[in-house]
Amino acid sequence: MNPEPTLVPLHPRVPKVGPADRMQVAVVGTGYVGSVTAACLASIGHQVACVDVDRNRIGAFCAGRIPFYEPGLEELIAAAGNRLSFGTDLRNAVERAQVVFVAVGTPPRENGQPELRDLFEAIEGIADSAAAGTVVVIKSTVPVGTGAEAERRICERSGLGRISIASNPEFLREGSAISDFLHPDRIVIGVEDATAENALRRLYRPLVTARVPLLVTGRMEAELTKYAANGMLAMKIAFINEIANLCERVGADVRDIARAVGMDSRIGSAFLQAGPGYGGSCFPKDTRALAHLGRSKGSALTLIEAAIASNCHRVESLAGRITSVAGNLRGRQVALLGLAFKPNTDDVRESPALALLTGLRKSGAVVRACDPKAAASAKRAVPDLVCFADPYEACKRADITVIITDWELFRSLDLRRVRDAMAGDLLVDFRNQFDPAEVAAKGLRYVSVGSRTARADSAGAASRQFGSSGPAWREARDGLVTDLHAASTKTASLP
Repeated sequence: MNPEPTLVPLHPRVPKVGPADRMQVAVVGTGYVGSVTAACLASIGHQVACVDVDRNRIGAFCAGRIPFYEPGLEELIAAAGNRLSFGTDLRNAVERAQVVFVAVGTPPRENGQPELRDLFEAIEGIADSAAAGTVVVIKSTVPVGTGAEAERRICERSGLGRISIASNPEFLREGSAISDFLHPDRIVIGVEDATAENALRRLYRPLVTARVPLLVTGRMEAELTKYAANGMLAMKIAFINEIANLCERVGADVRDIARAVGMDSRIGSAFLQAGPGYGGSCFPKDTRALAHLGRSKGSALTLIEAAIASNCHRVESLAGRITSVAGNLRGRQVALLGLAFKPNTDDVRESPALALLTGLRKSGAVVRACDPKAAASAKRAVPDLVCFADPYEACKRADITVIITDWELFRSLDLRRVRDAMAGDLLVDFRNQFDPAEVAAKGLRYVSVGSRTARADSAGAASRQFGSSGPAWREARDGLVTDLHAASTKTASLP
């Protein structure tokens, strides 16, 4: 191993820190956020030690195996060389660190409130080893007030004077996390003292030099910013999906509408693609946490609550949408193209594809799936799932082919070959990837989302099943509000 490893030149505009500016950094938690944060900080020249209690995960990283798929991460870690280490010794990592990031998971409880037990265990472990002047940065997504509670606990346990606790929310998208870290729209740091601000300014100086905006706020403002950002994006997805439902009723094409609306600079085109609904590890968890926080503080976020209910109903209705077009599915072969909740990841947490898989099976369909990266993750959730690496193999003898994850592999399908492999001729595209005329020319019947391809006799039924404006939607929304209100009367926003 070279003493001075070559840094990956991901972008020439991102300078690297020199030896005089290099900082000693510890990252607690080697999940998605922690490992990406550590690798990127090492790539710009800092010395980073990653720590986790999961020995198997640490062993995998040390052996050069990434426990999940993120494009470019394996290469970035390899290129970091001895600037980046992985281990289980928290004390050793924290004692040497000037900045300690906490990037442990905060999974949701049943009422939507984040579970902060692991985070506070990490905080207490840091308190046992941190020297005065160490800056502890909470990277995990946490409710407002978590930083203040962490500060109280760490100071009480360590016996030291004031310890700097900062909030630095992550805005990483699975599938493009490295670019999002090194070339973000902004860096948000929430601080309550100059020590934390100065340390984080120094840490991120290479990115700021490359003209990345750095916004300094109070700690609570930074904590709430992450929830507000994800809440806004989730609402955009729910909104365009409901416009898609309306388009099916009136015979319009949502793609043209989304394009026209997205050209408005006040709105923008991002997250205005109609589809099967949002999933993954962030939007579902963060919107529920934000709704719970609002209710617990006596300030209901009814728009967020409506988006949650709308998205839940949309995801649960995917199989019904297919039956409304194809009829009885019992005994019929369905090729399901996509398992991950989005392309360029192997993450199947709250994936609409798995919800659709469950619905298809309940309807009696025989499902054969394909996903370039998420097959193993999906099989851990559904052990008897039949998966293929080749989409054409999945389509063999299929009565219906369904595209639900917009991988490039599926966007570039040879539709004639798909038709030749199938026993039937129905292609259901939940991602609106193809031109209807092109699909028809290949001998396939095409049903997409929010377009004229949804036949008049089925569009109304499908739209009712999605429940964008009917009694079912209101019932789902009202039930969520009732549950959130009941939960908020029993629990505080922090443990």
